[in-house]
Amino acid sequence: MQMADGATTAKGSMARRQTWMVAAGGLAVLLGAVWLALLWFIPSDEDLAAHAAGELQARLGVPVRLGALHWRLLPVPAIVLEDVATDQPQAITVKKLTAYPDLLALLQRRVILDRVELDGAVVPQLSLRVLDATSRGAPVEAMTAVDAAAIPLARFVFRDLTWLSRHGVAVVYDGEIDFDPGWRPRQAVLRRPGFTPATDLTLTRQGQEDRWATRINVGGGTAHGEVQLQARADGRLVLAGQLRPSGVDVASAVAAFNRKPVIAGKATGNTVLSAQGDSLVGLAQSLHTKTVFTMGASTLLRFDLDRAVRSLGKEHAGQTPLDAVSGQLDTQNTPRGMVTQFTGIKASSGALSASGQARLANRQIEAEFAVDLVDGIVGVPLVLSGPVDKVAVSVPKGAVAGAVLGTAVLPGIGTAIGARLGATLGRIFNSGPDRQPGTPAPATPGTAP
Repeated sequence: MQMADGATTAKGSMARRQTWMVAAGGLAVLLGAVWLALLWFIPSDEDLAAHAAGELQARLGVPVRLGALHWRLLPVPAIVLEDVATDQPQAITVKKLTAYPDLLALLQRRVILDRVELDGAVVPQLSLRVLDATSRGAPVEAMTAVDAAAIPLARFVFRDLTWLSRHGVAVVYDGEIDFDPGWRPRQAVLRRPGFTPATDLTLTRQGQEDRWATRINVGGGTAHGEVQLQARADGRLVLAGQLRPSGVDVASAVAAFNRKPVIAGKATGNTVLSAQGDSLVGLAQSLHTKTVFTMGASTLLRFDLDRAVRSLGKEHAGQTPLDAVSGQLDTQNTPRGMVTQFTGIKASSGALSASGQARLANRQIEAEFAVDLVDGIVGVPLVLSGPVDKVAVSVPKGAVAGAVLGTAVLPGIGTAIGARLGATLGRIFNSGPDRQPGTPAPATPGTAP
């Protein structure tokens, strides 16, 4: 009986081994079949590279160079592009881009990407103008009801993406975007890596509406709010939104984007956003913001208002401590760059107060302020003009003379009347007909040309 039981056990063990061997063999055959199917479906690296370059050129409207392209099946299917560059004076470059397709969809000859990862890229602002002219309308078409149920890309992750402004200022970003159907971001994060205090933006979609809660951390403060996007029947995209800046250190916020701050202090206010365009690039190029703000104790950096007035603009190096600042800041993106305007500016300190407006475009500033000093000079116009890295400062002589005359004739209010009268006379006698830059001024009668 024991021998019989042993024989039975041996036979059972052998049968199980045969079963596992058959199963393993079947699995190997199945994997081999899948492998052969993928080899049949996916073309060679060279074919993929040529096809990808052609597709990119057709969509972007400019020639595209691919350093390398290859695909792999293990550990997960992926297509890798390396050293991609557009053929432009300032090339858009990508060091490495890895796309992870959905395997089941791939076997069904459908391209659905689970994830795309970008590692290292440079995007010059000036190069986007050409791309917008050729791709205009494509993002709008991607948002139509035809594609409403599709998610062609589930997640996009980018690292070490450098944005290069039209004037060569480079800013590096990291981030990720999770998409809902129709290319709607379900959640998006944009951050400045390695910068303290934390500088980032988070968008979170509200249900299935084209409305996103916006959370911004910058300058040690916040600017939370909401934005909405509308795709009109004529294909136009319309963006609207509102933010509430609170406790934002202006100098830190500006430095986070590699810009030189003009003033230091914490700002609070309200910002309204609006934009319209035929594409996402066009939408960004038309973005307009209007911010009404107030600041408490602050410092005007690299400019001494008191010294500028007393020296008639010849000296202005230094700083100006301020008790309070308020006004409105408008920014308008255009295809030729951003235009920044300050209006209704009011600043005060124990030594002086000032009011005025300024305009900055293409790194050129035009500004005029009326400065009141506590020792009797009131309403003196201070004019700033020229390139931002070499600003010319002037104070009309007639303004100060008028202020002194006003004090002598009628103390108090007479000072203000005298200053503004002197400034007005100065403008009249110093003004002339408009002329093109580089054209010589008309000769004074009785002098050589």
